[in-house]
This record gives sequence, structure tokens and C-alpha cells, in this order.
Amino acid sequence: MQRRRWLQGFSALPAAGLGAAPAAPGKRLRVVVDVVETGFDPPRVSDRTSVTVNAHIFESPLTYDYLARPALLRPQTAAALPEVSSDFRRFVFTLQPGIFFADDEAFGGQPRELVAADYVYSIKRFYDPQIPSEHLHLFESAGILGLKELREAARKAGRALDYDRPVEGLRALDRYRFEVRLKEPAPRFAYLFAVPGLTGALAREVVERYGDELPAHPVGTGPFQLKQWRRGSMILLERNPRFREQRFDSEAPPDDPQAQALAARLRGRRLPLVDEVEVSVVQEEQPRWLAFHGGELDVLELPQGLAPAALPGGRLAPYLVQRGIQARRTLDASVRQTFFNCSDADIGGLTPERVALRRAICLAYDNRLELDRVFKNQGLAAQSLVVPGVYGYDASLRGEAGSGDLARARALLDIYGYRDVDGDGFREHPDGRRLTLRMAGLAGDSRQRVINELWLKQMTRLGLRIEFEMGQFGELIKNSLNGRLMMWSFAWSTSLPDADFFLALGYGPNAGQANDARFALPAFDRLYERQRQLPDGPERLADIRQAQRLMLAYAPYLAHSHALRTDLTQARVFGHQRHPFTRDWWRYTGLD
Repeated sequence: MQRRRWLQGFSALPAAGLGAAPAAPGKRLRVVVDVVETGFDPPRVSDRTSVTVNAHIFESPLTYDYLARPALLRPQTAAALPEVSSDFRRFVFTLQPGIFFADDEAFGGQPRELVAADYVYSIKRFYDPQIPSEHLHLFESAGILGLKELREAARKAGRALDYDRPVEGLRALDRYRFEVRLKEPAPRFAYLFAVPGLTGALAREVVERYGDELPAHPVGTGPFQLKQWRRGSMILLERNPRFREQRFDSEAPPDDPQAQALAARLRGRRLPLVDEVEVSVVQEEQPRWLAFHGGELDVLELPQGLAPAALPGGRLAPYLVQRGIQARRTLDASVRQTFFNCSDADIGGLTPERVALRRAICLAYDNRLELDRVFKNQGLAAQSLVVPGVYGYDASLRGEAGSGDLARARALLDIYGYRDVDGDGFREHPDGRRLTLRMAGLAGDSRQRVINELWLKQMTRLGLRIEFEMGQFGELIKNSLNGRLMMWSFAWSTSLPDADFFLALGYGPNAGQANDARFALPAFDRLYERQRQLPDGPERLADIRQAQRLMLAYAPYLAHSHALRTDLTQARVFGHQRHPFTRDWWRYTGLD
């Protein structure tokens, strides 16, 4: 799962241009990202650049069919889909023999085969109290037997996890098979094993050799390996010579001619299709666009601010068509949201007046105005946190949050006693105390400034004082996890085709991890826990819908929008297509 910055700050354009890395003898795919990477150790990262690079280096046992829609699980390093018990509490994975890690000094000059113990070790790392991770809750919610107790023992002793201590719920059965046992039924647990950022295999020798420097030394079984890295500027991947023979095999939907043509062109081709991938990190929109327009980039996610010029009326501009440039638009499995810290002294709590305050703020803010002015209508206004395309999304659900209805918002505050007591034009708490909203945001960012202006305008018209606390992305995440922010807007994207991930943002025990709002409502928690154990069907859908309604009623979050993303490719590029739940697109991208 990834926290995503939708906002760009400073430019990281190298002084010598994007093509600063030495020329490659083979085919080099040139791409650009707008978010600075943090490193390449899966448990520690959640930014989309690091997550995307990791997806090309590390491999989970399962993956998703590249073209099939809806999402379809397929084996990756596994020989087949897992054996699953009838009560959804036991999962057995069998690996393909003969898969090897990329060569590394940690292996003493010998080929190192992927074995079941590597997955056992990699999952245990999420439970190590000395490894900070936002993703632990995804394993904890499934209740892998014995791991919580193992983590607690390490935490109390103030040391690293005892990786050699066996636990009932996670063990290697033999060289190629491992077993997972759960405390509670988890019908969708296998989805976690299709996410390289959660279940990608690392070798223990590599982790122990590099220690704190591990984020700069990723070694996996995937199609690429890290060749060169200039932090915040350029990442160069090269083909992994140890990568097994993998041929393209996918089933395109019958109603998607573009995917059908792609399947026909790629069928049987050996992967990956290029020798190197050069990833430039450029945060500002204009330099990215100029580099693509000038032929320095092969693939570009169209900057939203430039969509009106490149996609007038939703169609690729004629001058781009004439150059053979192609465009493919997809609705991202992400939601941009603002959280309200429910433990904050001014805005938190579940009392009627505090709930009314948060709902009034949500009513007053205008999502469609934000989509228009900030994101140039490259998105869909959200009705809840759950995104389209995942199981449990309800297209009929309609909320009033984000409607810009100032009249109703003012009336709600009046009813619950938020009035201007001292005559300064701003409302106070019902008990007369000063009320000031504090919105966090990215420092020195042009889009953030526009968003701040929208918040200031709407809150001032509502009669609420608002101040802005600017900081860097990593600093803001740290403060959020520690409960020190009152409000902050960013986007969450998912690698799981299910509503559970977004409901987990409101689950009480996840406070300090994914539940930035620190929302804790027993009725919601019970619903969340029950739907997790139910198989897909009408009963579970009813629980998901009721859980969403509780989130809308208590307003720990304001859902803003789901991003519409457009990938532009030069005429010589083929095979590039964005999958909603995987990020290893460069595996399938080729150059004529």
C-alpha cells in the first residue's frame, strides 16, 4: 500500500538533463517519476516511487494477470495458487524450484536459490519492532499465530525479533513449501501474497550483510536489479542475468480491443523486454513535459496541470497523434483524502458537537472546485474512501461531504453552539474557547498553495479560523503516525482488489499505522472484524456498506477524489499498460 503525494514541490532535474546516466549498449527504457524515493527495503517504504522500483526487483509468490479485468490472481514464484483450507485459516504455498536471487557478494560467489524459508523470514521482518513499517496491520489483522507474541517479546526486551524462534503460524514445511496458519478466517488473505511490497522475498544473508545500508542494496529474484542510484535524481535498473525464463501469457478482456491487440503482440515474448530502465526523479510538471516532448523520455504520466493542452476534450491533441504518441487513460485505485485527528483536543472526539464540527467542515469544502482548479478535472469526485474497481465499491452510495454547501454547514454549527462570541468574525467552541483549525501540508509546493487557498476561502466563509503547518513529506508522515497533526490531505492507493484496505483506515487498533485519523468506534470495529471473516457475498457487502455509512456519519475523513491517470508513450514504445493493483509495468514494456 502506498501513501501518495499528489503534490509536486522542488525540481530535481539534473544539471546535464535527464539523460545523465551513461549510454547503455542495449535497449534502455527512459521513464520519469514525480515523487522522491526513500529507499528499497520493502517494509520501510510507502512512497510510490520506491514501491514501484521494488516491484521490479522483489517478487511475491503470486501476482495478477497483466491484462485480465477484473483482477485475476496468478502464480509468480509459486508453482500454483495456494492450497486453502475450507475455514480459510491455513494456506500452503509451493514454490517453483530453480528460481535464483540476483548475484551479490553476500552469497559468496555462489548462485542462491529462492526457498520457502526466504518468505518466512521476509514476512517476519514486518514484526521486528526495530523495523518501522506502516504495513504491519495488514498481517496483524489476519492474526498469524504466534507472531504477535514474538514481536511483543522482542519489544519488551528492547531487541530485534528472534528470527530463529519457530512460531505455529508461519513455517517452512520443506525446501519449497511454506505454511501460514491464522487465528481467524481470512478468505482474502492470499491477496497479500500478490504484493511485492508485502511478501517480496529477501535473502537473510543480504539483510545481515548490509544492515542499515540495506535500502541501498536491494537483491531480489525479479527481472531487474539496481545498477546505479543518485538519491533524489536518478535510479538505473538493469536486467537481472539470473532471472528465469518467463514468457508473456495473459488473457485480455473481450471488450477491450487495445488490450486484445497488446496480448497478440506480446504473446510468447520473453520478459523483460528491455535491458535497462532509467528512472529520472523530476517533481515539477513543466520539466517533465518538456523532456517527454523533446524525446528524452519514452513514457510519461501526463501531469494533470497539462491535461487541457495535451488532451483537449478528453482526446489526444492532433499534433501528438501525428508524432505517433499514444495515450491510455485509467482510473487509479486511489483516493485523495483529508483526515481529522479524532484524538485532537479541538477537533477530535465522538460527542455530538465534535462530530457536527467535522461534518460541517466536510460539507463546506468543495471537492469539485478542487478537482477543477488543482487537478484540471483529471479525476472522479469521491463519495467515500472506497475506490472504484475493488470489491465492495458501491456506485449508488452518495454522500454530502465535499459538496461546498456552506448554508447547511453554517446551520449545523449554529445548532451545536459554535458561534462568534468575541465578534472577531470567527466561531469559538460551544464553551467559549478559541477554535483554530491546523492543516498540514507540503512546504514550498505550488499546488499546495492553491489547495491552501481553497481551504482558507471555504473555512473563512464558514466562520472557522484555519492555519497552515508546512513541512517535508517524511516529517509529516512521522508527525501523523505520532498523532501530532490535526488535519492533513494526501492520497492512499491500494494493491488489493478489495474494500477492506480502505475500511482499515478507520479500524481503531490501526491507530499509529494506517488509521491516521485515530478513529475508534466500537460499532465500526465490530463491523470491520466481521466483514473480514465473511466470504464474498450479500452479507459481507451489507457490512461493508454499513461500515462506510458509519465513516460518513462520524466524519474522521473527508474523501476528495479518485485520480484519472493518463500514460503517454512515444511511438517506439509498446506493451506499457497500467495495472490497477500491480506496479511492475516495466517488465512488460518494450521498445521498437
